Amino acid sequence: MTLAHGIGSQHDLPISPFYAFAGAFTALFVSFLALGLLWSASRFRGDRSGVALPAGVQRVADAPTTRTALRGLGLAASLAVLLYLLLGPDDPARNPAPGAVYVLLWVGLVPASLLFGPVWRLLNPLRTLHRLLARLPGKPRSHRPLPARPGQWPAAAGLFAFTWLELVSPDPASTTTLLIALTGYAAVHLVFAARYGEHWFADGDAFEAYSALLARLSPLGRRGDGRLVLRNPFHGLDATPERPGLVATVCVLLGSTAYDGFSDNPSWINAIQTSPLGRTPAATLGLVGAIALVAALYCLCAAVTRLVCGPHPGPLTAFAHSLVPIALGYLVAHYFSLLVTEGPRTVIMAVGTDNAPEPLSPLGPGGLAALQVIAVVTGHVLGVIAAHDRSVRLFPPAKAVAGQLPLLALMITYTVGGLSLLLN
Repeated sequence: MTLAHGIGSQHDLPISPFYAFAGAFTALFVSFLALGLLWSASRFRGDRSGVALPAGVQRVADAPTTRTALRGLGLAASLAVLLYLLLGPDDPARNPAPGAVYVLLWVGLVPASLLFGPVWRLLNPLRTLHRLLARLPGKPRSHRPLPARPGQWPAAAGLFAFTWLELVSPDPASTTTLLIALTGYAAVHLVFAARYGEHWFADGDAFEAYSALLARLSPLGRRGDGRLVLRNPFHGLDATPERPGLVATVCVLLGSTAYDGFSDNPSWINAIQTSPLGRTPAATLGLVGAIALVAALYCLCAAVTRLVCGPHPGPLTAFAHSLVPIALGYLVAHYFSLLVTEGPRTVIMAVGTDNAPEPLSPLGPGGLAALQVIAVVTGHVLGVIAAHDRSVRLFPPAKAVAGQLPLLALMITYTVGGLSLLLN
Protein backbone atom coordinates (compact mmCIF):
# COMPACT_ATOMS: atom_id res chain seq x y z
CA MET A 1 0.00 0.00 0.00
CA THR A 2 1.32 3.42 -0.94
CA LEU A 3 0.11 6.02 1.51
CA ALA A 4 0.88 9.62 0.68
CA HIS A 5 2.84 10.83 3.67
CA GLY A 6 2.97 14.44 4.71
CA ILE A 7 6.57 14.96 3.60
CA GLY A 8 6.87 15.46 -0.10
CA SER A 9 9.49 16.58 -2.54
CA GLN A 10 10.80 20.08 -3.11
CA HIS A 11 8.04 21.03 -5.55
CA ASP A 12 5.42 19.86 -3.08
CA LEU A 13 6.72 22.19 -0.37
CA PRO A 14 7.24 25.66 -1.92
CA ILE A 15 9.25 27.25 0.84
CA SER A 16 12.74 28.70 0.77
CA PRO A 17 15.27 26.46 2.56
CA PHE A 18 17.22 29.58 3.55
CA TYR A 19 14.28 31.13 5.38
CA ALA A 20 13.32 27.79 6.94
CA PHE A 21 16.80 27.16 8.37
CA ALA A 22 17.32 30.81 9.34
CA GLY A 23 14.00 30.90 11.17
CA ALA A 24 14.73 27.62 12.95
CA PHE A 25 18.20 28.68 14.12
CA THR A 26 16.88 32.08 15.23
CA ALA A 27 14.08 30.47 17.24
CA LEU A 28 16.46 28.04 18.94
CA PHE A 29 19.14 30.62 19.80
CA VAL A 30 16.68 33.27 20.98
CA SER A 31 14.86 30.79 23.18
CA PHE A 32 18.16 29.48 24.59
CA LEU A 33 19.46 32.97 25.39
CA ALA A 34 16.14 34.11 26.85
CA LEU A 35 15.94 31.05 29.07
CA GLY A 36 19.52 31.48 30.24
CA LEU A 37 18.89 35.11 31.21
CA LEU A 38 15.36 34.94 32.59
CA TRP A 39 14.79 31.37 33.80
CA SER A 40 17.09 30.69 36.74
CA ALA A 41 14.92 28.31 38.81
CA SER A 42 12.79 25.30 37.95
CA ARG A 43 9.13 26.17 37.34
CA PHE A 44 7.59 22.83 36.42
CA ARG A 45 6.03 20.78 39.20
CA GLY A 46 5.23 17.51 37.45
CA ASP A 47 2.21 15.64 38.79
CA ARG A 48 1.74 18.13 41.64
CA SER A 49 0.28 20.76 39.31
CA GLY A 50 -3.07 21.41 37.70
CA VAL A 51 -6.48 22.98 38.29
CA ALA A 52 -8.95 20.34 39.38
CA LEU A 53 -11.92 19.76 37.09
CA PRO A 54 -15.41 19.75 38.65
CA ALA A 55 -16.20 16.68 40.73
CA GLY A 56 -19.03 15.77 38.36
CA VAL A 57 -16.67 15.59 35.42
CA GLN A 58 -14.33 13.38 37.42
CA ARG A 59 -17.19 11.06 38.42
CA VAL A 60 -18.30 10.65 34.81
CA ALA A 61 -14.74 10.07 33.57
CA ASP A 62 -14.02 7.46 36.24
CA ALA A 63 -17.46 5.84 36.23
CA PRO A 64 -17.42 2.07 35.59
CA THR A 65 -20.05 2.62 32.87
CA THR A 66 -17.80 5.04 31.01
CA ARG A 67 -14.79 2.78 31.22
CA THR A 68 -16.78 -0.30 30.22
CA ALA A 69 -18.20 1.55 27.21
CA LEU A 70 -14.74 2.61 26.07
CA ARG A 71 -13.36 -0.90 26.50
CA GLY A 72 -16.28 -2.26 24.54
CA LEU A 73 -15.68 0.30 21.79
CA GLY A 74 -12.03 -0.68 21.50
CA LEU A 75 -12.85 -4.38 21.42
CA ALA A 76 -15.63 -3.90 18.85
CA ALA A 77 -13.35 -1.86 16.58
CA SER A 78 -10.59 -4.47 16.77
CA LEU A 79 -13.07 -7.25 15.96
CA ALA A 80 -14.28 -5.26 12.95
CA VAL A 81 -10.70 -4.92 11.71
CA LEU A 82 -10.19 -8.65 12.23
CA LEU A 83 -13.31 -9.45 10.19
CA TYR A 84 -12.19 -7.17 7.37
CA LEU A 85 -8.81 -8.92 7.37
CA LEU A 86 -10.43 -12.36 7.31
CA LEU A 87 -13.29 -11.71 4.90
CA GLY A 88 -12.44 -8.54 3.02
CA PRO A 89 -10.60 -8.20 -0.30
CA ASP A 90 -6.82 -8.20 -0.30
CA ASP A 91 -6.79 -4.70 -1.74
CA PRO A 92 -6.15 -1.58 0.39
CA ALA A 93 -8.24 0.46 -2.05
CA ARG A 94 -11.31 -1.61 -1.08
CA ASN A 95 -10.47 -2.88 2.40
CA PRO A 96 -10.41 -0.39 5.31
CA ALA A 97 -8.34 -2.64 7.62
CA PRO A 98 -4.88 -1.40 6.52
CA GLY A 99 -5.99 2.22 6.86
CA ALA A 100 -7.49 1.47 10.27
CA VAL A 101 -4.13 0.13 11.49
CA TYR A 102 -1.66 2.48 9.81
CA VAL A 103 -3.74 5.69 9.87
CA LEU A 104 -6.57 5.65 12.40
CA LEU A 105 -4.57 3.78 15.06
CA TRP A 106 -0.95 4.75 14.50
CA VAL A 107 -1.51 8.36 13.41
CA GLY A 108 -4.89 8.96 15.04
CA LEU A 109 -3.46 8.22 18.48
CA VAL A 110 -1.41 11.42 18.22
CA PRO A 111 -4.29 13.96 18.34
CA ALA A 112 -6.42 11.66 20.52
CA SER A 113 -3.69 11.40 23.17
CA LEU A 114 -2.95 15.12 23.04
CA LEU A 115 -6.60 15.99 23.57
CA PHE A 116 -7.78 13.33 26.00
CA GLY A 117 -4.68 11.85 27.62
CA PRO A 118 -3.55 8.20 27.42
CA VAL A 119 -6.72 7.01 25.68
CA TRP A 120 -5.31 3.71 24.49
CA ARG A 121 -5.15 2.51 28.09
CA LEU A 122 -8.97 2.41 28.07
CA LEU A 123 -9.49 1.41 24.42
CA ASN A 124 -6.80 -1.28 24.35
CA PRO A 125 -8.58 -4.50 23.27
CA LEU A 126 -5.77 -6.62 24.69
CA ARG A 127 -6.46 -5.31 28.19
CA THR A 128 -10.14 -6.13 27.70
CA LEU A 129 -9.37 -9.62 26.42
CA HIS A 130 -7.03 -10.22 29.34
CA ARG A 131 -9.77 -9.24 31.79
CA LEU A 132 -12.28 -11.51 30.09
CA LEU A 133 -9.84 -14.44 30.04
CA ALA A 134 -8.97 -13.88 33.70
CA ARG A 135 -12.63 -14.44 34.61
CA LEU A 136 -12.72 -17.93 33.12
CA PRO A 137 -13.09 -20.72 35.66
CA GLY A 138 -9.85 -22.29 36.75
CA LYS A 139 -7.67 -19.31 35.81
CA PRO A 140 -5.05 -18.41 38.46
CA ARG A 141 -5.76 -15.16 40.31
CA SER A 142 -2.19 -14.40 41.36
CA HIS A 143 0.59 -13.14 39.08
CA ARG A 144 4.30 -12.81 39.35
CA PRO A 145 5.60 -9.32 40.17
CA LEU A 146 6.58 -7.34 37.11
CA PRO A 147 10.40 -6.93 36.97
CA ALA A 148 11.57 -3.32 37.13
CA ARG A 149 14.70 -3.75 35.00
CA PRO A 150 13.05 -4.15 31.55
CA GLY A 151 11.03 -0.94 32.02
CA GLN A 152 9.82 0.27 28.62
CA TRP A 153 12.22 -1.84 26.59
CA PRO A 154 9.41 -4.23 25.54
CA ALA A 155 7.41 -1.24 24.28
CA ALA A 156 10.45 0.06 22.38
CA ALA A 157 10.86 -3.36 20.76
CA GLY A 158 7.16 -3.41 19.87
CA LEU A 159 7.38 0.05 18.30
CA PHE A 160 10.37 -1.04 16.26
CA ALA A 161 8.50 -4.15 15.10
CA PHE A 162 5.49 -2.08 14.04
CA THR A 163 7.55 0.52 12.18
CA TRP A 164 9.46 -2.31 10.49
CA LEU A 165 6.15 -3.78 9.38
CA GLU A 166 4.97 -0.45 8.01
CA LEU A 167 8.19 0.79 6.40
CA VAL A 168 10.26 -2.27 5.52
CA SER A 169 8.17 -5.41 5.12
CA PRO A 170 7.59 -6.39 1.48
CA ASP A 171 3.78 -6.08 1.55
CA PRO A 172 2.64 -4.21 4.67
CA ALA A 173 -0.96 -3.76 3.47
CA SER A 174 -1.54 -7.43 2.66
CA THR A 175 -4.38 -8.86 4.70
CA THR A 176 -2.31 -11.98 5.33
CA THR A 177 0.69 -9.97 6.55
CA LEU A 178 -1.43 -7.84 8.85
CA LEU A 179 -3.40 -10.79 10.17
CA ILE A 180 -0.23 -12.71 11.07
CA ALA A 181 1.43 -9.64 12.60
CA LEU A 182 -1.55 -8.58 14.71
CA THR A 183 -2.36 -12.10 15.83
CA GLY A 184 1.24 -12.73 16.85
CA TYR A 185 1.43 -9.39 18.67
CA ALA A 186 -1.77 -10.10 20.58
CA ALA A 187 -0.68 -13.62 21.52
CA VAL A 188 2.68 -12.45 22.89
CA HIS A 189 1.17 -9.75 25.07
CA LEU A 190 -1.67 -11.92 26.35
CA VAL A 191 0.88 -14.53 27.41
CA PHE A 192 2.96 -11.96 29.29
CA ALA A 193 -0.16 -10.43 30.85
CA ALA A 194 -1.23 -13.88 32.04
CA ARG A 195 2.15 -14.19 33.74
CA TYR A 196 2.58 -10.68 35.16
CA GLY A 197 -0.96 -9.30 35.29
CA GLU A 198 -2.61 -6.30 33.70
CA HIS A 199 0.24 -3.98 34.71
CA TRP A 200 2.25 -5.54 31.88
CA PHE A 201 0.44 -3.46 29.26
CA ALA A 202 1.52 -0.06 30.63
CA ASP A 203 5.18 -0.58 29.70
CA GLY A 204 5.01 -3.69 27.54
CA ASP A 205 2.39 -2.72 24.97
CA ALA A 206 3.90 -0.46 22.33
CA PHE A 207 0.70 1.46 21.64
CA GLU A 208 -0.04 2.10 25.31
CA ALA A 209 3.48 3.42 25.87
CA TYR A 210 3.23 5.49 22.67
CA SER A 211 -0.11 7.00 23.69
CA ALA A 212 0.99 7.63 27.29
CA LEU A 213 4.19 9.34 26.14
CA LEU A 214 2.34 11.73 23.82
CA ALA A 215 -0.29 12.32 26.51
CA ARG A 216 2.42 13.89 28.67
CA LEU A 217 1.86 16.99 26.52
CA SER A 218 -1.91 16.94 26.96
CA PRO A 219 -3.54 19.78 28.94
CA LEU A 220 -5.76 17.11 30.48
CA GLY A 221 -4.03 14.96 33.08
CA ARG A 222 -4.03 13.60 36.60
CA ARG A 223 -2.25 14.86 39.65
CA GLY A 224 -0.35 12.53 41.89
CA ASP A 225 -3.46 12.22 44.07
CA GLY A 226 -5.47 10.90 41.10
CA ARG A 227 -7.50 14.08 40.59
CA LEU A 228 -8.37 14.94 36.98
CA VAL A 229 -6.93 18.39 36.19
CA LEU A 230 -6.25 20.94 33.50
CA ARG A 231 -2.56 21.77 33.48
CA ASN A 232 0.27 23.39 31.63
CA PRO A 233 1.48 20.59 29.31
CA PHE A 234 5.05 21.23 30.48
CA HIS A 235 4.07 20.01 33.94
CA GLY A 236 2.83 16.75 32.48
CA LEU A 237 6.00 16.42 30.43
CA ASP A 238 8.10 17.05 33.53
CA ALA A 239 6.29 14.15 35.26
CA THR A 240 7.48 11.63 32.65
CA PRO A 241 8.82 8.65 34.64
CA GLU A 242 12.56 8.09 34.17
CA ARG A 243 12.19 4.43 33.34
CA PRO A 244 14.64 2.06 31.66
CA GLY A 245 13.85 1.98 27.97
CA LEU A 246 12.44 5.52 27.87
CA VAL A 247 15.31 6.75 25.71
CA ALA A 248 14.97 3.75 23.41
CA THR A 249 11.24 4.35 22.99
CA VAL A 250 11.65 8.00 22.02
CA CYS A 251 14.59 7.25 19.74
CA VAL A 252 12.57 4.61 17.90
CA LEU A 253 9.85 7.22 17.31
CA LEU A 254 12.35 9.82 16.10
CA GLY A 255 14.49 7.48 14.05
CA SER A 256 11.64 5.63 12.36
CA THR A 257 9.89 8.88 11.40
CA ALA A 258 13.16 10.21 9.98
CA TYR A 259 13.66 7.00 8.02
CA ASP A 260 10.10 7.21 6.71
CA GLY A 261 10.87 10.61 5.23
CA PHE A 262 14.22 9.54 3.82
CA SER A 263 12.86 6.30 2.35
CA ASP A 264 11.04 8.29 -0.37
CA ASN A 265 14.34 9.67 -1.65
CA PRO A 266 14.98 8.31 -5.18
CA SER A 267 18.64 7.62 -4.43
CA TRP A 268 17.72 5.50 -1.40
CA ILE A 269 15.03 3.65 -3.35
CA ASN A 270 17.60 2.85 -6.03
CA ALA A 271 20.16 1.81 -3.41
CA ILE A 272 17.92 -0.75 -1.69
CA GLN A 273 16.56 -2.07 -4.98
CA THR A 274 20.06 -2.71 -6.31
CA SER A 275 21.61 -3.83 -3.02
CA PRO A 276 23.24 -7.30 -3.11
CA LEU A 277 21.60 -7.93 0.26
CA GLY A 278 18.13 -7.62 -1.20
CA ARG A 279 15.52 -4.96 -0.65
CA THR A 280 14.20 -6.05 2.74
CA PRO A 281 17.58 -6.60 4.49
CA ALA A 282 18.91 -3.32 3.07
CA ALA A 283 15.83 -1.39 4.17
CA THR A 284 16.05 -3.02 7.62
CA LEU A 285 19.63 -1.82 7.97
CA GLY A 286 18.51 1.65 6.94
CA LEU A 287 15.78 1.73 9.58
CA VAL A 288 18.14 0.40 12.27
CA GLY A 289 20.79 2.90 11.18
CA ALA A 290 18.40 5.86 11.44
CA ILE A 291 17.31 4.86 14.95
CA ALA A 292 20.91 4.14 16.00
CA LEU A 293 22.07 7.54 14.72
CA VAL A 294 19.37 9.37 16.70
CA ALA A 295 20.23 7.36 19.82
CA ALA A 296 24.01 7.78 19.40
CA LEU A 297 23.70 11.57 19.10
CA TYR A 298 21.58 11.72 22.24
CA CYS A 299 23.95 9.46 24.21
CA LEU A 300 26.91 11.57 23.09
CA CYS A 301 25.07 14.69 24.24
CA ALA A 302 24.35 13.10 27.64
CA ALA A 303 28.01 12.12 28.03
CA VAL A 304 29.23 15.64 27.25
CA THR A 305 26.66 17.12 29.64
CA ARG A 306 27.96 14.87 32.38
CA LEU A 307 31.54 15.98 31.69
CA VAL A 308 30.55 19.65 31.83
CA CYS A 309 28.25 19.51 34.84
CA GLY A 310 29.69 16.66 36.86
CA PRO A 311 28.41 13.19 37.75
CA HIS A 312 24.69 12.49 37.69
CA PRO A 313 23.04 9.16 38.54
CA GLY A 314 20.85 9.12 35.44
CA PRO A 315 22.31 11.32 32.70
CA LEU A 316 20.49 9.48 29.91
CA THR A 317 16.98 9.43 31.33
CA ALA A 318 17.17 12.83 33.07
CA PHE A 319 16.67 14.73 29.81
CA ALA A 320 14.87 12.08 27.76
CA HIS A 321 11.54 13.82 28.31
CA SER A 322 12.84 16.79 26.28
CA LEU A 323 12.85 14.56 23.18
CA VAL A 324 9.09 13.94 23.41
CA PRO A 325 8.01 17.32 21.94
CA ILE A 326 10.60 16.86 19.19
CA ALA A 327 9.12 13.47 18.33
CA LEU A 328 5.65 15.05 18.38
CA GLY A 329 6.79 17.79 16.00
CA TYR A 330 8.11 15.20 13.56
CA LEU A 331 4.93 13.14 13.81
CA VAL A 332 2.73 16.16 13.11
CA ALA A 333 4.93 17.34 10.24
CA HIS A 334 5.15 13.93 8.68
CA TYR A 335 1.67 12.50 9.14
CA PHE A 336 -0.76 15.43 9.12
CA SER A 337 -1.55 15.09 5.42
CA LEU A 338 -1.86 11.32 5.78
CA LEU A 339 -4.39 11.61 8.60
CA VAL A 340 -6.65 14.23 7.00
CA THR A 341 -6.81 12.45 3.62
CA GLU A 342 -6.45 8.73 4.27
CA GLY A 343 -8.32 8.85 7.59
CA PRO A 344 -11.67 9.96 6.11
CA ARG A 345 -11.19 7.61 3.15
CA THR A 346 -10.77 4.68 5.54
CA VAL A 347 -13.95 5.64 7.40
CA ILE A 348 -15.83 6.00 4.11
CA MET A 349 -14.77 2.48 3.09
CA ALA A 350 -15.69 1.08 6.49
CA VAL A 351 -19.25 2.46 6.40
CA GLY A 352 -19.68 1.40 2.80
CA THR A 353 -20.46 4.83 1.38
CA ASP A 354 -20.67 4.71 -2.41
CA ASN A 355 -19.70 7.55 -4.73
CA ALA A 356 -18.22 9.57 -1.89
CA PRO A 357 -15.86 12.37 -2.98
CA GLU A 358 -12.16 11.76 -2.51
CA PRO A 359 -11.03 13.56 0.69
CA LEU A 360 -8.66 16.44 0.04
CA SER A 361 -6.14 18.06 2.33
CA PRO A 362 -7.49 21.30 3.84
CA LEU A 363 -4.09 22.92 3.22
CA GLY A 364 -2.49 23.71 -0.08
CA PRO A 365 1.20 23.03 -0.73
CA GLY A 366 2.25 26.34 0.82
CA GLY A 367 0.12 25.86 3.91
CA LEU A 368 1.35 22.29 4.33
CA ALA A 369 4.96 23.45 4.02
CA ALA A 370 4.45 26.12 6.66
CA LEU A 371 2.72 23.69 9.00
CA GLN A 372 5.50 21.13 8.70
CA VAL A 373 8.32 23.60 9.28
CA ILE A 374 6.49 25.20 12.21
CA ALA A 375 5.81 21.78 13.76
CA VAL A 376 9.46 20.74 13.57
CA VAL A 377 10.81 24.05 14.89
CA THR A 378 8.18 24.33 17.64
CA GLY A 379 8.96 20.80 18.80
CA HIS A 380 12.63 21.66 19.19
CA VAL A 381 11.93 24.94 21.00
CA LEU A 382 9.66 23.12 23.45
CA GLY A 383 12.44 20.58 23.91
CA VAL A 384 14.89 23.36 24.75
CA ILE A 385 12.48 24.74 27.37
CA ALA A 386 11.93 21.33 28.98
CA ALA A 387 15.68 20.62 29.04
CA HIS A 388 16.49 24.04 30.53
CA ASP A 389 14.02 23.65 33.36
CA ARG A 390 15.42 20.22 34.22
CA SER A 391 18.99 21.54 34.01
CA VAL A 392 18.48 24.41 36.46
CA ARG A 393 16.85 21.93 38.85
CA LEU A 394 19.65 19.36 38.71
CA PHE A 395 22.79 21.49 38.46
CA PRO A 396 24.19 24.53 40.28
CA PRO A 397 23.57 27.88 38.56
CA ALA A 398 27.17 28.20 37.41
CA LYS A 399 26.92 24.98 35.42
CA ALA A 400 23.26 24.84 34.46
CA VAL A 401 23.51 27.01 31.32
CA ALA A 402 26.87 25.61 30.23
CA GLY A 403 25.49 22.11 30.64
CA GLN A 404 22.79 22.88 28.11
CA LEU A 405 25.21 23.70 25.30
CA PRO A 406 25.46 20.01 24.29
CA LEU A 407 21.66 19.82 24.33
CA LEU A 408 21.45 22.95 22.17
CA ALA A 409 23.92 21.41 19.73
CA LEU A 410 21.79 18.25 19.69
CA MET A 411 18.61 20.26 19.00
CA ILE A 412 20.33 22.08 16.14
CA THR A 413 21.53 18.79 14.67
CA TYR A 414 18.06 17.25 14.89
CA THR A 415 16.56 20.41 13.39
CA VAL A 416 18.93 20.37 10.43
CA GLY A 417 18.11 16.73 9.82
CA GLY A 418 14.36 17.21 10.15
CA LEU A 419 14.19 20.26 7.89
CA SER A 420 16.49 18.63 5.36
CA LEU A 421 14.06 15.72 5.09
CA LEU A 422 11.19 18.15 4.62
CA LEU A 423 12.83 20.39 2.04
CA ASN A 424 14.84 17.95 -0.06
